[in-house]
Amino acid sequence: MIHYALHTYVPKRYIRRASFEAQDVSRMILGFKDGRNVYTRWAVRQFAKALAGTDLSGITLVAIPASTHYSNVRRWKRFLQLLAKATGATSGFDHVAVCGNRKRAHVTREYELATNVKHCIRIDADFFRGRKVLVIDDIYTTGLSSQAFIGAMEAHGAVVQGALFLAKTMSRRAM
Repeated sequence: MIHYALHTYVPKRYIRRASFEAQDVSRMILGFKDGRNVYTRWAVRQFAKALAGTDLSGITLVAIPASTHYSNVRRWKRFLQLLAKATGATSGFDHVAVCGNRKRAHVTREYELATNVKHCIRIDADFFRGRKVLVIDDIYTTGLSSQAFIGAMEAHGAVVQGALFLAKTMSRRAM
């Protein structure tokens, strides 16, 4: 399965050492995570450009849910609608719901999603059974959340084609 990141994300604690371009991309990614419309449109353009020329008519786009229902709606609902429109894919947003809160892994370093995905996320198995799915997320750091979510999607009958990330976290060694 293909996992691909479009950009490099520099964590806030290392941002002063990054190039201006890397700082700008990281700022836009954080704006997107906050659900700000201008950055949502930017992220849609980034994904649509990466997916240009690919026939996505039979693909359902699904985002790895945020840590709370509110954050999930704010970050992903409009984004998936716009990206589906731009690419000809279908949005799966309404068929994956956050039922509880979990700790934000990048803050706590506790990757609860990897062990607690069934308790925090509700996936509509009837909708996803046999569907081809492209999983999308904002930042890839360790891969634990994406592996857990992809496993949950496949357990609910989805045929996951790959995962596409807005950015991959730059390690401290790479700086």
